Amino acid sequence: MRTWCDWAIRRLGRIGVMVLVSGLALGMSAARAASLDPALLPKIQAATFEVVQAKPVNDPLSYEKPLPLDLLPYQERTDKYHSIGTAFAIGHGRYVTAGHVLMAGIGSLWGPPELRDASGRVYPIAKVEKFDLRRDFVVFTLAQPPADDAALAIDGKPALNEVVYAVGNALGTGVVIRDGLYTSDTPEQQDGAWKWMRFSAAASPGNSGGPLLDKDGKVIGVVLMKSANENLNYALTIHQVLDAPGDLAVIDRRMPYQFDLFDTTSNQPFKAQFALPASLGDFYARFQKLEDAYVDGQLKALLAKEPDRVFPQGTGSNRLLHSGARMNGLPALIGRDPTGNWNASVKQGPRIPLSNNGFVALGLVGQNLLFHLRKPDDVPVARLYDDPQKLMDMLLKIGFMERSVGTEKVKVTSLGKPTLDAVHTDRWQRRWQVRAWPIPYGNGMTLVLTLPVPDGYVGIVRNLPAGRLHDFRINLEAMTDFFDTAYEGTLAQWQDFLKNRKLLPAAFADIKLDVDYGHRFGYVSPRLRFDFTPQVQAIDANSLLMLGFGFFPDNGKVAWDVGDVRVWKDRAADEMDRVDIQRVARPSDDLDEDYKSVWRKISQRKHPYDGVARTENDITLISAVANADAGKDALYVAYCAVAGAHPQADMKARLDLLMKNLQVTEH
Repeated sequence: MRTWCDWAIRRLGRIGVMVLVSGLALGMSAARAASLDPALLPKIQAATFEVVQAKPVNDPLSYEKPLPLDLLPYQERTDKYHSIGTAFAIGHGRYVTAGHVLMAGIGSLWGPPELRDASGRVYPIAKVEKFDLRRDFVVFTLAQPPADDAALAIDGKPALNEVVYAVGNALGTGVVIRDGLYTSDTPEQQDGAWKWMRFSAAASPGNSGGPLLDKDGKVIGVVLMKSANENLNYALTIHQVLDAPGDLAVIDRRMPYQFDLFDTTSNQPFKAQFALPASLGDFYARFQKLEDAYVDGQLKALLAKEPDRVFPQGTGSNRLLHSGARMNGLPALIGRDPTGNWNASVKQGPRIPLSNNGFVALGLVGQNLLFHLRKPDDVPVARLYDDPQKLMDMLLKIGFMERSVGTEKVKVTSLGKPTLDAVHTDRWQRRWQVRAWPIPYGNGMTLVLTLPVPDGYVGIVRNLPAGRLHDFRINLEAMTDFFDTAYEGTLAQWQDFLKNRKLLPAAFADIKLDVDYGHRFGYVSPRLRFDFTPQVQAIDANSLLMLGFGFFPDNGKVAWDVGDVRVWKDRAADEMDRVDIQRVARPSDDLDEDYKSVWRKISQRKHPYDGVARTENDITLISAVANADAGKDALYVAYCAVAGAHPQADMKARLDLLMKNLQVTEH
């Protein structure tokens, strides 16, 4: 995703996600501006405005209890608007604010940006006349401007080391004036095309877009950005605004772009122009179209930048490609570590119980919340897959979303219906359900990508600003190519799951299960077929089957396919009786001795792959090689495991029965 967030955070607009901000009717304070001629204050007040957005009228969310809104300050709970920045009049019906303040309206769940004067009157924006993303300003008109048409005078030649006054909507509590010095100029960061003004007057969130005045109350700059670590803030000289080309939107800014799973960065500039004037809605639509195309191109360029180093290509992928299937119900993401190797990893979190044997197991990779949702037994799988509200209501049980109201945090219990419900097919032909829910109080979205599995869902959750849905969506959809998960469920759940053909990955087209409870379990795929009876292991509706899908070399390509078939006697957590057929790939020449040693033991049928039983952790295991041809690129190992101590003869009899009808059919 684009990484100009750090830059944007330093901007002084009151813009946030999952937070509540407040607005207040304007009140001009001159507490720190005693040297400014008091006669100028009414004019400054009349020409300076809050930039506000209307609060949502309807809230689709449900909460664990009524919101304690009485805990909020009076102004916050009674104001119908969020205050996000400052604007000022420059005459002839034109107004100026920071570009990033206006951009807060793109994709916003709040109302469009408007101006509010000191008496509380609100003025909709009519047309955008000038815009520059890099210089961060916009010039616009109002649909019905104030009757007095007050405007600030301009001083195009400010002097260093003179007193200046920052005027703005500090912290969303109304417009104030604060003094300091115009201390210096500094080149803009990209290539020094102009110089920022630096000043020592205090600036707070909400000041963005306000005027920087000289000692005579004339505008010398537009307040834009707070210094990260000192009180020397940034402004754009007003002549940069006045001298900019008329009737034109200019976009020219380098925005480093990164992908969560490796450290390569793309640095292509976002560069475009389009004609103005335009209504606010048309301006947003044109900008959004250009920005979406830009992030599409950035992501494509980033993934194509080093094609020989991006999984599953290159030597850095070989360890994972030869490690076998990852047998874990909690999914992982495949990322590149500092050594250049690709690994499937996840930071395991808690498991939250649901009713009727359901649960949500959590994991974290960077800012991505991964989950495995085992559905409650009383929820039909078809209802779960077709009812996104039911899915989200269960995910919310983990408590990842709370609304702060005063000193309290109130859990969100339902988000209602999603506003986005689509399907994405990844490079491995897995079909993902893509849903997004609006969070109006925080001007954000919750984006969830889910992959149906026999016992419920696995997936990814991200919270994001409402205006960046496209950016986050394409990144998470690209991330699905690096998503590693097993498919597990009881045999009864598998029977229901396989009926949902439209949701199954393409790899399931040629996989067949033949289950007759109490009599037979059979598995058939293009690579492997086997069956067994209760003489090997009990077979009933609660027997647990896990298909370990993995990534492995296959005739010069990389396949995503079943690398491990494991059947437990029962789904109970302490039940260890199991049958297991594992695929082992011949190691490539660049892999270390650990891989090669295991391969030699398997190909030569050395212990423990020799049909001799052994005991580990109070479990008796026995294993043998199904196709012992050392010339094969992959060999299959069959295992039987039974809790407790069992004699060699009994274990060998089980293994022989398992291997009797076991055929390796891959070529």
